[in-house]
Amino acid sequence: MALFQCEFSSEVLSRSVSMNVILPQPSYKEGSMEDKKYPTLFLLHGFSDNHTAYLRSTSIERYAADLGIAIVMPGLDNSYYTDMAHGGKYWTFLTEELPAAARSFFPLSEKREDNFVAGHSMGGFGALKWGLNFPERFAAIASMSGVTDMVYHLANVRMEPGDKKRSLELVFGDADVSETTNDLIYKLERLHNSSSVKPMLYQACGTEDFLYEHNLRFHRICKETNLDYTYDFGPGDHTWDYWDKKIQAVLKWLPIQ
Repeated sequence: MALFQCEFSSEVLSRSVSMNVILPQPSYKEGSMEDKKYPTLFLLHGFSDNHTAYLRSTSIERYAADLGIAIVMPGLDNSYYTDMAHGGKYWTFLTEELPAAARSFFPLSEKREDNFVAGHSMGGFGALKWGLNFPERFAAIASMSGVTDMVYHLANVRMEPGDKKRSLELVFGDADVSETTNDLIYKLERLHNSSSVKPMLYQACGTEDFLYEHNLRFHRICKETNLDYTYDFGPGDHTWDYWDKKIQAVLKWLPIQ
């Protein structure tokens, strides 16, 4: 595998941004690989982390070594992958500028069947949000310990003063996110009832995780949909020990062609 640490200028955010990209490294003996476009996993970090999180806390490069897949790991701060009420337009950056930039820099496939998105915690929310709002772009979506019910989450956090409330106010202000791009259960039900193509869906959460109830709420709806749905609930907490195991499961589950 080859590792690229990439800094580039974002027009949407009006600032320099970072991403790490892992690419398969063919043998020089195989000849020219100029026309090769790789299947791609967009892998999203959690709150308080950045584009280095999976490289520092898991062996993602080693896990992906034999899969022939590229992994794009962008840094989006504590944005919840949202156009913030008091901050940057991170949702616009994620869904429009980032994939265009990554594909201009690296040999990444644009085909739906070759594109996947995954993440943990805040990144699990981001992965589900991206995939459920744009199902025509992804073959598979995976959430590990994700914030799967933002309506429920905001209602609880807004009742308790503290850093978590302040950080979410920067992102969402005092808006009601029901039936918006941020309401994952609403988007899931809309997708179920639509004629749109439907990505495969993977959900994992540990039974000791503080987001376990979130994930059970989302899980109950998923089981009633017509999506190809895989879930993994068992012992585990909101830790890198857990996500290190689950990213390996996600990579094995992906429908890489």
